[in-house]
Amino acid sequence: MLHSGKDPVLPKAGRAFYKIVIRFCLKVLKPDLSVKIMEYDTIAAVATPLGTGGIGIIKISGKDAFSIAETIFQRSNAVPHVAPHEPYDHGFSLKSHRLYHGHIVHPGTQKVLDEVLLTAMKAPLTYTREDIVEINTHSGSAVLASILDLVVKTGARLADPGEFTKRAYLSGRIDLTQAEAVIDIINSKTEISLEIAMAQIKGGLKRRVESIRSSLLEILTEMEAAIDFSDDIEDGVDEKSMVNILEQNIIIELSEMVEQYEGAHFLRDGFKIIVLGHPNVGKSSLMNRLIQEDRAIVTPIPGTTRDIIEETLNIRGIPFIIADSAGLHEARDPVEIIGMEKTRSYLRGSDLVLFMIDANDPFTREDEKIYQSIKDKRVILVINKIDLLKDGSELNIPATWKKMPISRISALYGDGVRILKNVIAQHTMGDSHLEMKDTVIPNLRHKNAVLKSLEHSIAAKEAIRKGTSFELIALDIQEAMDRLGEIIGVTAKEDVVDHIFSRFCIGK
Repeated sequence: MLHSGKDPVLPKAGRAFYKIVIRFCLKVLKPDLSVKIMEYDTIAAVATPLGTGGIGIIKISGKDAFSIAETIFQRSNAVPHVAPHEPYDHGFSLKSHRLYHGHIVHPGTQKVLDEVLLTAMKAPLTYTREDIVEINTHSGSAVLASILDLVVKTGARLADPGEFTKRAYLSGRIDLTQAEAVIDIINSKTEISLEIAMAQIKGGLKRRVESIRSSLLEILTEMEAAIDFSDDIEDGVDEKSMVNILEQNIIIELSEMVEQYEGAHFLRDGFKIIVLGHPNVGKSSLMNRLIQEDRAIVTPIPGTTRDIIEETLNIRGIPFIIADSAGLHEARDPVEIIGMEKTRSYLRGSDLVLFMIDANDPFTREDEKIYQSIKDKRVILVINKIDLLKDGSELNIPATWKKMPISRISALYGDGVRILKNVIAQHTMGDSHLEMKDTVIPNLRHKNAVLKSLEHSIAAKEAIRKGTSFELIALDIQEAMDRLGEIIGVTAKEDVVDHIFSRFCIGK
């Protein structure tokens, strides 16, 4: 059709349709405006743990990364015909994604600080989507400090904790869930927790959240069209379809995410165990046996342990955080009293209690007091010092205690400790096995946001059934979307983002 020279005039129904399409495109198919290279100052940090080792890495990111590197780095001369007294190739420019051998040389004094390998990576194909240079040097603290100091004096500043990953998030390279997965990878203690973190960094949780938000947006778009163009929608709104989408695509999915956290968050976070019992029953000896090192002080003197001592234990690939404690008993020593207050606080947040008693003195008044404080928690009764029992002797324990799983051990000689580990795994995990599709487990921040989204989604479903005005229902739908947006960072507040990245180490 030939253009008449005038803008076409669309009927109301057509305008309604195009408005819906535009809204959908802006909210779901919106262009990724965050992928542009953001102009920040240049940062630098040591990206490897300090201490004695083979290699240390200094990372530089920002618009001046290449110029700083070219100022302080002198490449080894690779041209065969140049005389040996000319060891350096002067006047070269770094090329992207190349590895160079050479030395870090102070540009003023010409003092050589170290022999290094230097990697240059040009934006946007980098971790932060900025220019990045990594200097692989020896890992001595003095050489790392001197090179980092030179980098800062040449134009960079020291990076804040997690600032490299924060720039990756702000540039649009990763979302907030993937940024959090970086922390989980660093902190992973078992293969299962690493598998969970890797599934999240690949975007598994992000895709799940975006799918639910897309379903919410579908409902919201239809409601807004009905509100703005009620006269133009001939067949009305299919409210049954809205309710079905809310139930099947949103509420069920959100409920499963909450249940998933409740049932398996400890696979990533660790299952917290506390060892309780009266003084000198062998709590510290048991902890040392379980972790296979002398972590807790063991003496015949009661009350040696005054503080909470934590260690990570791996049983069947499951991370456990086991804590030796001051116990719960009567005491007058102010330090011991403080230790017991810490024990009570840790007990409230624990997932499992190893209630330890002496096989030769199995039922004391102190034991009964401890039992009364833990009887509502998940408990395994651990009977210690079985090596001192006479053959055929019976243990005198209350009938109510026999309802607990019971494990008999000798912490001194290690008898029964392997069986105790199996009892711990069985009592915490049972026979359940998570499939790979279930390994993207929300963390506590995600769970709280999902709960709020679920609450608003249920409210919207009930309001639709009651015939409530779409103007009011749309508020719940929008809130449900915003809460999910907090998970991936679309609607996350600045203080939340800052808190997440403050948990990172400097250099990541």
